[in-house]
Formats: sequence, C-alpha cells, structure tokens
Amino acid sequence: MFHIAAFYRFADLPDFEGFRDRLVALGAEFDVKGTVLLAPEGVNGTIAGAKEDVEVFLELLRSDSRLAGLEAKWSTANEDPFLRLKVRLKKEIVTLRVGDVDSINNTATHVPAAEWNELISDPDTIVIDTRNDYEHAIGTFANAVNPETRRFGEFPEWIENQPDIRDKKLAMFCTGGIRCEKGTAFLREQGFEEVYQLEGGVLKYLETVDAEDSLWDGECYVFDRRVSVGHGLVPGDLEICPNCNRVLGDEDRARTSYRTGVHCSSCHDTITEDRRVRFAERQRQIELAEQRGSSHLGQAMWPT
Repeated sequence: MFHIAAFYRFADLPDFEGFRDRLVALGAEFDVKGTVLLAPEGVNGTIAGAKEDVEVFLELLRSDSRLAGLEAKWSTANEDPFLRLKVRLKKEIVTLRVGDVDSINNTATHVPAAEWNELISDPDTIVIDTRNDYEHAIGTFANAVNPETRRFGEFPEWIENQPDIRDKKLAMFCTGGIRCEKGTAFLREQGFEEVYQLEGGVLKYLETVDAEDSLWDGECYVFDRRVSVGHGLVPGDLEICPNCNRVLGDEDRARTSYRTGVHCSSCHDTITEDRRVRFAERQRQIELAEQRGSSHLGQAMWPT
C-alpha cells in the first residue's frame, strides 16, 4: 500500500533553491517519489511512499518556520503512482503569469467541505471550476461554470471577459486548493469582494462528504498515474491518450480505432507516423517490463 500526500504552502521563500538538494537526498534515502515544486512564493507537491517515510519528508519542510503550517491531503494506492522523485525550481508554484499576487494575505473566505453544498445550492452563487477543460470533462459540481481553459495561466483573461460577474457572489473550486488560493487572491486584488473557495479543494470534499450527500458528478482528475479518483479518494479506471492527452474511459477504449499506448479514436487519423512508431515501441517496452515485474518510465504520462 502506497500513501500519497498532496500539499502546498504559500510562503515568502527567497532562498527556495536551498531546499532542493536536501529534499532530493531525503527522497533517495527514504524511497519517496513524486513531484515537488519550489518557488519564491512557496512549495507545492504530491509525493508517495510508506506513510512513515512520507511523514519524514513533510517534517523536513515543516522544520522551516515559514512552512510550519503545511498540511497534507492523504490518499492511498495499491501501485506506486510515481516512478521517481522530481524536485523542480520554478518562478511560481502555480502559474498564473500576472506578476506578484499576495496569496498569503489576500485569499478568499475558505468554505469547509461540510458547508460547501449549502453555498453552491444558493441560486445567487456563481460556481466556477478553475481547473482545466480536460479536468472538468470527467467530473465537476452541478451547474459549475467551465472557463474552458487549457492551463491556469488563461484564467485571468477569462475573468476579464466576464464583466457581469464582478459584483456577484463567486464560489471557486479546484483539485487541492492551490489554484483557488492564488486565483481568489488575484480576484480580490482586482476589486472582487464576495469570493469564496472550497477549503482543501475537491480532494477534501470527496474524502469527507458521503457519496449520498454529494453534489459532485463524475471523478476528479489527479496528476499522477492514477489519473482520477472518486468518493473516498478511490482510484478510478481512466487513462490518458499519450498522443492528444484526452482522458479515456471504457467506452473510448472499446472503439476499434483505439490502440493502447499509441492513440485514441479522437486522434487516430491525425497522429504523425513518427509518433505512432515511437509510441508503439514504448508500449511494447512497457508490456515487456510488466512481464518482468518491473516498471517502464514511459508509463508516466499525463498533461502538465
């Protein structure tokens, strides 16, 4: 059983580069894998391993007073969702591309998962899904607005084109909370006043709200080999098309034009011959690795 911790913390970290070597060394020592982003505005990551080893990794981060309040959202998987540890240095831990945003002091009102249904059931509330279009496609809250973005950096432009919502009550949500943390801070700095965000994101909602009481429809996209999770954070049964990044379910995989690890029915007639050959060879290597009982690096593919 692998224990997965998703976490972030906005903090003033001008010395962020100094964390990298310590985290890489700790990950190697305790066999913790995943992805961690470090930037002047804080830390963001998802890691997996034995629970006690993941806790050691988190405690190293919390040992810095600026990250002492870092919290993690936990889930489990039967297979390791990551193949290695990557610690990356970035300009932002979540990319918005609008310059400095004070995500420490200017974020919106946090609404606990237990109170979220009441807020979004109010007909005067505009519910906004701040995630990307391919995430929205496999699951979202009923009546949520889809900005149809391909990446979070497009969200400010979408907001500029929605002048009618400036004086409305806005309820925003994302996967784990980090995009809303920064997105709502951006809105408040733009003069929006009544803005709320789902505390802990969809992951916390699916973890704590019973399925029979839930207003969530579908699954929640996650950026690891699980692809998606449902209520109770149980891994779903979806995969990613390696050619076009479309999320695929049973119906997609049943189509005759689908080819495992190569293309799906939506892109089978547009994939280049070079990519077709490369992906087919990678899939062959993956299958050989599985026969040997090992993992192949080519299995780790999902949109970024």
